[in-house]
Amino acid sequence: MLTFWGERQRYCDNINRRNFLQLGAFGAGLTLADVLRLKAAQDPSATKSTPQKAAIMIYLPGGPSHMDMYDLKPEAPMEFRGEFKPIRTNVPGVQICEHMPLQARMWDKLACVRSLISTEEHSDSLVSTGYSESTNRIASHPAFGSVISKLRSDGNNDVPPFVSLRGGGSPGTEPGYLGVGHRPFTPSGAGMENLRLANGVNVNRMDDRKDLLGKFDTARREIDATGTMKGMDSFAGRAFDMISSGIVRKALDLKNEDPKTRDRYKGVEQFLTARRLVEAGVGCVTLSYGGWDTHTSNFKELKRMLPELDRGIANLINDLHDRGMQDDVVTVVWGEFGRTPKINNSDAGRDHWAPVMSAMIAGGGLKMGQAIGSSSAKGEYPKERPYKVPHLLSTIYGAMGIDAGYTFPNGAGRPMYILDDRNKVEELI
Repeated sequence: MLTFWGERQRYCDNINRRNFLQLGAFGAGLTLADVLRLKAAQDPSATKSTPQKAAIMIYLPGGPSHMDMYDLKPEAPMEFRGEFKPIRTNVPGVQICEHMPLQARMWDKLACVRSLISTEEHSDSLVSTGYSESTNRIASHPAFGSVISKLRSDGNNDVPPFVSLRGGGSPGTEPGYLGVGHRPFTPSGAGMENLRLANGVNVNRMDDRKDLLGKFDTARREIDATGTMKGMDSFAGRAFDMISSGIVRKALDLKNEDPKTRDRYKGVEQFLTARRLVEAGVGCVTLSYGGWDTHTSNFKELKRMLPELDRGIANLINDLHDRGMQDDVVTVVWGEFGRTPKINNSDAGRDHWAPVMSAMIAGGGLKMGQAIGSSSAKGEYPKERPYKVPHLLSTIYGAMGIDAGYTFPNGAGRPMYILDDRNKVEELI
């Protein structure tokens, strides 16, 4: 598991949150071998192999405006419809914002749900775990990527199953009752050195270091009557395998990409990084883009952010199609809630709005080329096909070949469902 951080975002609740691009070591100061040991120490009966599909979860922190992206209301009064105009997509009957023309031209490869019900929490908890942050303070439900990590613990030793291109320390990146072994792995700074050979260390010298570690382990085994150390040798070996293979490090190095492709992704490089990581075999990549808490200057900010988001999404989805990966990778784009349908008078902004929001989804073998559900004439609440956030998460789990009714034992040994509310967005299936 990997984590990227970036510049700080200050929301209206005055909490600083980081976005993307810090590569470092595993959380809590753990080494690669430590995390591998922690994973194996857990109940092996709770681990099963899953089909090797992947997910890219794009989080828009702060709460993007549904009224100004995928659910415009051109017939509503001006104080609701705002400044933006809808444009046609290449699917008859579906319109989206004029500032997302690239998605409009490829809507047959995309879909959106316009009738999602959320909560008022400024948190990534609900869209990442299926549970509110207040619930998670007690129950500690795991993030989507941590579930993938748990279910693929017996997979490829060279590639971590979960990569977060967002900051750690938020509910949406925490493993909860699955344990710290499923926290994000962060290869940057000192931790990035874990993914490359140390200065002056070639493969032969690395083999010598393996031998040295083996000698230490042998000595420790002699004083460990329980035989625990014997079972730990393989974890150091797997950590060495991950370092020496270089698969993740190469995927993170965008200089390995064609210069023309890098130019297409200029300014939205994390979308390219996400694509390269799933190509390398990572099971779940989550990234964060922009700051969408637009209580002030909503339209000014969206005019700046929407075209860049549009370019990132279009490049990513088109690349996955060009590589024949569209059915093997499911992508979702959403934030924690929508924005108020009525524009606030003082600052030309939109405030928090939990009753309805939109999400874009693509790939995974799901049915594309549609807009699912609708909101009321002023975008205030769901009018048709109301769905809850866990319903879309359950659909994504299903696209990954995972039954959201699967259970893991929590810290007290009680079996816990991945999701309690496991209904699906039927139109996508």
